[in-house]
Amino acid sequence: MQGKVVVIVGATGGIGSVLARKLASTGANLVLTARDSSRLAALATDLPREVLTVECDITDQLQVKTLIEKTVAQFGRIDVLVNAAGAGILKQYNKLEPADLDAMLDLNLKGSFYTCQAAAEVMVSQKSGHICNVVGILGKHSMAMATAYCASKFGMVGFSKCMAEELKRFGIKFTLFYFGGVDTSFWDNVSLKVDRKKMLSAETAANAIFFAMTTEPQAVPMEINIQPDSHLFF
Repeated sequence: MQGKVVVIVGATGGIGSVLARKLASTGANLVLTARDSSRLAALATDLPREVLTVECDITDQLQVKTLIEKTVAQFGRIDVLVNAAGAGILKQYNKLEPADLDAMLDLNLKGSFYTCQAAAEVMVSQKSGHICNVVGILGKHSMAMATAYCASKFGMVGFSKCMAEELKRFGIKFTLFYFGGVDTSFWDNVSLKVDRKKMLSAETAANAIFFAMTTEPQAVPMEINIQPDSHLFF
């Protein structure tokens, strides 16, 4: 990863921050983005090398455009985009408010699409690139109480696969990550009772993403599915 330019969306989250620390030691050029500038600054200070931090709300397409423009202005290219931002609202279908559905679709679906769309434009011009989308297992399997969340994540899978078909002739790879429950702050505001001790660690998830982006150039790890043994979907 020496010299590679990696954009991590949701860099201050559990998976994003662990991945950032892992990549910083490899000599990669990191662009870290999240909505909270103070948390971004704290993460950047904690890393062993300088990184570019860009405060960005990915639900705003103009802010995403600015993120990509700043990345290219500083580094000239984008080798890897990691979409690790996301949020969950878990309620019965008949308890969902319009604002709940909007929140899930705006962040998990539209936001990730905007970043993929903007990064892909750069990758097409350089005829190479790798987009890593952290979908979660509920983008592959349904679950009670997850109507809005599953809708957003199934949509993320749909656009990713379509883009992969359109962009493969430009040397652009897509990897989708279907992680089971990962013990991160994602669960802090979820009302469901869950045993976080039995979940995957953020380190496990970050290691899988790191593996995908460091495979040989001709390899395309299209999907990586890792779940805790306490809660398996087949």
